[in-house]
Amino acid sequence: MQKALEKLSRVRLFTKLFLVMTMSIAAVCLLTSLITIRMSERLFAETFSITNGKVLKQINTSLDSFNDSIVNAATYAAQSGTVKAYLTGGELDSVSMSKVFYRMSEQMDQLASNLGAFDVAVTITGINGRSYSTDRSYWPVTGEELAADPLTARTAANPGRILYQYDTRQGADGAEEDFIIASKALVDRTRGLHYGTLYIAIREREFKQFFESFTSAGNDVLVLDSHGMIVSANRPELIGTTVPELLDDAEAIARGQLDYHSGTVLGKERIILSHDLPSYHFYLVNLIDRQYTARQIINVKSVALTCMVIIVFAMLAVFVMSRRLTGSLTRLVRQMSTIAKKDFSNYITVSGGFEVRELGKAFNYMLDELNDYIRRLLETQKEQRNAELAALQRQINPHFLYNTLASIKMLVQKGSKSAAAETINALISLLQNTISNVSETITIGQELENMRNYVFINHVRYGDRIKVNYFVSPDCLHYEVPKLIIQPFIENAFFHAFNEKNEGTIYILVSKNDGLLVCEVADNGDGMELTEGTDALPNAKSSRQLFTGIGIQNVDNRIKLLYGEPYGVHISSAKGEGTKIRIILPLVAGADETEAASK
Repeated sequence: MQKALEKLSRVRLFTKLFLVMTMSIAAVCLLTSLITIRMSERLFAETFSITNGKVLKQINTSLDSFNDSIVNAATYAAQSGTVKAYLTGGELDSVSMSKVFYRMSEQMDQLASNLGAFDVAVTITGINGRSYSTDRSYWPVTGEELAADPLTARTAANPGRILYQYDTRQGADGAEEDFIIASKALVDRTRGLHYGTLYIAIREREFKQFFESFTSAGNDVLVLDSHGMIVSANRPELIGTTVPELLDDAEAIARGQLDYHSGTVLGKERIILSHDLPSYHFYLVNLIDRQYTARQIINVKSVALTCMVIIVFAMLAVFVMSRRLTGSLTRLVRQMSTIAKKDFSNYITVSGGFEVRELGKAFNYMLDELNDYIRRLLETQKEQRNAELAALQRQINPHFLYNTLASIKMLVQKGSKSAAAETINALISLLQNTISNVSETITIGQELENMRNYVFINHVRYGDRIKVNYFVSPDCLHYEVPKLIIQPFIENAFFHAFNEKNEGTIYILVSKNDGLLVCEVADNGDGMELTEGTDALPNAKSSRQLFTGIGIQNVDNRIKLLYGEPYGVHISSAKGEGTKIRIILPLVAGADETEAASK
């Protein structure tokens, strides 16, 4: 997986070019197809709105014819004295009642003749509790039920017009059946008294025959009442449901006198056509499913397949062209990336197009200049490091020599010739290893000898109130370290760690740990507060007493210059508890040890 990612990263330019061009081609194909489909849908909507508008007008004509028949029947009933007498008369004997009922039957047959073209049932109820129906089984409702039904209350509240209302009743078989009821209040013209109600019931399945022949898949026709309820539809599952948003669309079309309107109805995007039915107080609505009709107009699968074929061929052409354009550039980048691995000798082969060849020449010239600069920089750093070390070796503090010679003089005067001789030998050895030895590094054994000589001289000068204990692992004696790398910390402990305490001990420890050489100088002296952080390196020194001018920070800088950032000096201290210096160095074997290992 990692190799695949690395290979992909080498051809990023090709990948980007290929992806951009492929996406552009795909976007053009898709946008063109979408625009074509949208234009086709818009053209279809405009054409279909004209056609369906004419259809709606034809349906409206049929509904007006039905309404005219209802109006004629209602007018006949209102003008019939027999009907009025039947609905307002009192109690009669059986013979008289039979005559009245017979005349009422004749009037109802005559009234029903006005509706002979339609399958309906006519029911009349009066204020005297009497009722009459041409077919009780058609609309199964009694006069007592109608008296308490909201249909009657709404009809009585609007005595001047015919109301068309939705109703549902349970038939003899127990199934619910939907009806549309045309009702009219019967009012005495002279006195204005309401004496009865006329109901003309038509089954919804009969009512929808006015428009059902004009519907098809994706092309629905609905009839909405003034509350947004669907009272009739070619889809039975919609009847009786209330759709307020559809009523809003129908009213908007009526107000704006629009040909059609687009919107989301019943969970689908549709084209909405609407026609007002003022006689019914209904809206005749035509819903056209956009997605369904779009599939009928345009073969989406064919369009998608054509786009895919175009995209595939375009991708092949783009692949070949991009590969040729970026191949030589990719090879150039692959060779140039070796610089990140510090490989400055990997000169590239100049080939490819004009631009790539010029880049290759410039890169090779840069490598020449870079290699020359690195060579000169390394020489300069080496010379600088040697000069710094030589200068440090010669920075013997004159006061140290004066004080040491004065101490030797006092020993001679006191007659301590052997002590004076040992002091002179220690001073000679110390000076030889620091001034005469020009080597940049010495072994731990040599550094330990220098430390012992320095400590001996200090004990001669100041006494042995400060003891020094050595804990050096024997297997570390042959490892090399930079010269004067531990001695400055012993100086610092001698002259700064015991200003408050009169005596104490300095511990020198050298060991190996996890492949590193660890040198530690610890004391149980005064300690200090490291306000700058736990690893802060103070430059504490006293030019009056120190053996050399090498500071603590200078030691850390020398180590990092020689071996790198992972190595260096770390300090920890606590007030009253003492200080510990930890020097981390690589394991570098001495020359003798290296020769023995090679043999």
